Amino acid sequence: MVKKTSRKKQHGLLARVVFGVLKFGVVVGLLGLIALTVAVGVSWSGLPNFNELKKSPNGQSIELRDADNQLLVSLGPSYGEWLPYARIPQTMRGAMIAVEDRRFGWHPGVDPIGIARSAVVNFRAGRNVQGGSTITQQLARNLFLTSKKTFGRKGREVVLALALERKFSKEAILELYLNRVYFGGGAYGIDAASRRFFGHPATTLSLAEASIIAGLVKAPSRYAPSADPEAARRRAATVIGAMVKAGDVTPAEASAADPTLVRFASPGRQTGARYFTDWVLTQLDQYVEETLEPIQVVTTLDTAGQQAAEAAVAAETPAGAQGALVAIARDGGVKAMVGGRDYLLSNYNRAVTARRQPGSSFKLFVYLAALEDGMKPEDMVEDRPVTIGKWSPRNSNGRYVGPLTLRDAFANSVNTVAADLGSRVGFDTVADMARRMGLSTRIDRQPAMVLGTSDVTLFEMTQAYAIVANKGAEAPVYGITRVTTADGRVLYERADPPGRVVLAPYVAAQMTDMLQAAVETGTGRAAQIGRPLAGKTGTTSSNKDGWFLGFTQTLTTGVWMGRDDAKRVSGLSGGRAPARAFAAYMAKAVGGVPPEPLTTSTGEEPSPYLVEPDDAAYGIYEEGPLPEEMPEPRLSEDWLKETLGAGQP
Repeated sequence: MVKKTSRKKQHGLLARVVFGVLKFGVVVGLLGLIALTVAVGVSWSGLPNFNELKKSPNGQSIELRDADNQLLVSLGPSYGEWLPYARIPQTMRGAMIAVEDRRFGWHPGVDPIGIARSAVVNFRAGRNVQGGSTITQQLARNLFLTSKKTFGRKGREVVLALALERKFSKEAILELYLNRVYFGGGAYGIDAASRRFFGHPATTLSLAEASIIAGLVKAPSRYAPSADPEAARRRAATVIGAMVKAGDVTPAEASAADPTLVRFASPGRQTGARYFTDWVLTQLDQYVEETLEPIQVVTTLDTAGQQAAEAAVAAETPAGAQGALVAIARDGGVKAMVGGRDYLLSNYNRAVTARRQPGSSFKLFVYLAALEDGMKPEDMVEDRPVTIGKWSPRNSNGRYVGPLTLRDAFANSVNTVAADLGSRVGFDTVADMARRMGLSTRIDRQPAMVLGTSDVTLFEMTQAYAIVANKGAEAPVYGITRVTTADGRVLYERADPPGRVVLAPYVAAQMTDMLQAAVETGTGRAAQIGRPLAGKTGTTSSNKDGWFLGFTQTLTTGVWMGRDDAKRVSGLSGGRAPARAFAAYMAKAVGGVPPEPLTTSTGEEPSPYLVEPDDAAYGIYEEGPLPEEMPEPRLSEDWLKETLGAGQP
């Protein structure tokens, strides 16, 4: 009887606690609802009328300047014709709602389902990957707030969105949104965007064109056709898929609306520096928060050098092919960038975006791994027929010269020796070296990888060579040095970050020694400019790609040439047109600087024990005590008998 009474008391106590919590929750909820209602009411009473909102376009003008503060390009906001709701194409309205706010027609300004879904997605991802803002919230932010992500701003955004929905109809809100939102390329509103990207007013937008414009809102700097036309097309395909799912278009209509067939309007008279300025603009939001004030961006570009780079690429690139060039100063500043022969005809930036096989220029990583493994430029190796598994690489001239030094093997781009070195140190080790040196693309780990079969970008390859030029230290590549408002207020100023040590200095010096030999006596002789210079050629099979990458003591430059469709280019090889373009640019870029000798020796006793294996993957090197007993010499007769090799310069 006592136990039953005790249980009843416990149950009664639990019920009172639960009831109390629920009661408290209801009271807090009611108070919160009252506070929200008051806040919405106050905001509603203070909202401008529709005509006033139409009269106050915002936007930001941006001036990009070179390293000497000379104007490169001025980008200002553009506004097209204001289109009333009835004149906005249904495909444009449907595309925007489908991709940005599919429950726009019934939510009160805030979408609880969208918020819950984004919260779950973000929680699972461990970071903010999906937003839950409605079109009305975005309009509130666009009209009255900034994009700074704080709880206070988000709260004001919600209140304003609810107030906007009370004051204006859904049609009016969508009209304001489509005429005011930023679509990239300086265009505000769908009419400005249509004229900017397609050369005609928004009233005649096709489904494919409307899907491209709707896809820009998520990230204008990333998806704008002026920055990356292919990314804009891919994003448009996502928008069309969302429209099919929403029932706005049929699968047949979606199939007929092919974004890959859309042709973008010419941006007008442009210079080759636009490849660089487009690249810089995609990084701007990393340094400054969104602001409506006009800003000035000082960059690293050397205008005279840029002009020399454009002229060199135009003069040396074979007919029917494209050329690209990147030049990086010792501190990591980008001094020149050419993404193609003609920005007006194609703004696709081949220097940064295109992924191509590097050919023998990839041997840099093979020889770096060998040097870390204890070899020296003077060590003897053998050029002879080799077979690794089912692969039997050959030299480009079909001949074998027998014994030669490691330096001469590199200088003359002997494929058999490169294959043997890869086998000796391990193909995984070579791939890891390439990754450590900054390559982010997928790296093949099959034996033929030593001859450059993995796709890479010119930008990352040039950065890798710059590490060798910088005595093994990485200088983070950058293009912006300073951002100010028109009245001189500093929003960002670059401070030199500490450099990451990637290679032991003696390894970088030995590699420089061999790179210098490649220019002086090897495959890169056409790159000579009458001063100390190091570099390496690269040519892929069937002459599809030609590369030359090299450096002086102050500047590292990479050149690539080839066709966009990867077809053969007659007579193309790294030691010809790319090397000549490199020389033409470098002769002018460093012509006014006194020649400096390259660092080909550090005076250190090369030893693999200078590198801590556990830290190697992170590029951190420390000197440690040498072991009591040194290992046997790494170059033995037994090893020479097993020597393997293969490729072309």
